[in-house]
Amino acid sequence: MSLDPATLAPEDLVHRIREWGAELGFQQVGIAGTELAADAGRLDEWLAAGFHGEMHWMAHHGAKRTEPATLVPGTRSVISVRLDYLPEARPMDEVLGQPELAYVSRYALGRDYHKVLRQRLQRLAERIADAVGPFGYRVFTDSAPVLEKPLARNASLGWIGKHTCLINTTAGSWFFLGEIFTDLALPPDVPASDHCGTCDRCIRACPTGAILAPYRLDARRCISYLTIEHPGAIPEPLRAVIGNRIYGCDDCQLVCPWNKFARLTAEPDFRERHGLGSASLVELFAWDESTFLARTEGSAIRRIGHVRWLRNLAVALGNAPSTPAVLAALAARADDSSPLVREHVAWALARHAGRGGWVEAATAGSGTPAAARG
Repeated sequence: MSLDPATLAPEDLVHRIREWGAELGFQQVGIAGTELAADAGRLDEWLAAGFHGEMHWMAHHGAKRTEPATLVPGTRSVISVRLDYLPEARPMDEVLGQPELAYVSRYALGRDYHKVLRQRLQRLAERIADAVGPFGYRVFTDSAPVLEKPLARNASLGWIGKHTCLINTTAGSWFFLGEIFTDLALPPDVPASDHCGTCDRCIRACPTGAILAPYRLDARRCISYLTIEHPGAIPEPLRAVIGNRIYGCDDCQLVCPWNKFARLTAEPDFRERHGLGSASLVELFAWDESTFLARTEGSAIRRIGHVRWLRNLAVALGNAPSTPAVLAALAARADDSSPLVREHVAWALARHAGRGGWVEAATAGSGTPAAARG
């Protein structure tokens, strides 16, 4: 039965929206206004410094990114939601500590979050429409020029930490964000306050030094950017410190003390698929394109494509122990059809040769493949 929007107090509607959001599986629902002037200034400074690298879309769209009503005319409020994603998988520090294994960022072990959140946000919007009648709205999740973290902060979902991720005092930072831009005039929540204090663990933990200062991230040095967004060759000075991280990086979140409050997700869609939580580098490097497409169907990983997948794995294999299996895997792709893959394989083989890898591999038992010996 529909509610009467003429008599329903906005505070009561927000209460209902939170209830409906919880029923749909969201861990938190908040309301933000549309004022983002201070954040717009910080974004301009970040772009002017070139910290966005090859993510040219970050500099596009003008005021649409910082003025919600410009992106979606008529927007008066933003409904911001949080959905936990941390899956049950092999402990992250164990995988990072075994260089022959592949580390995949925890958010990408299950189904593509874009699809999960969009569908659920749409259902929430439909619940609202069922109650108050037709209204103007549009749903987003990392899919348009939207300043998600500032809006979530203003909706009291958390504060933006020194590593630039959103942190919640009772849930840590292992969660996705989504929004509904709406023409409903809803009372906004009180923006969350900063609780990082003097802690700088995330800054010290970043393998590539991408967190230049508190709240200042140079994406061009960030492993998540380099392995996912960057289309070309990974800069050589950064390859060795990437270690075995083949898709994204979670180090800054892994050391954050607030994540002691994080809970494992109950979402079946975010469960680990195909053993990607601790697969071997050699196994994944053997995937041809058809296998890659089949194993990453419905996954966020598919968006980087097979070539970047092999590029990332070649770097990780270059950082792995010089075992016969590792050297043989690299040698098998030394003449890959992709120049990008060939370049990174050559770097990896040279890295092993430079540290006496051939001798180490031969001592291990089976010797080194002729193709690897050159």
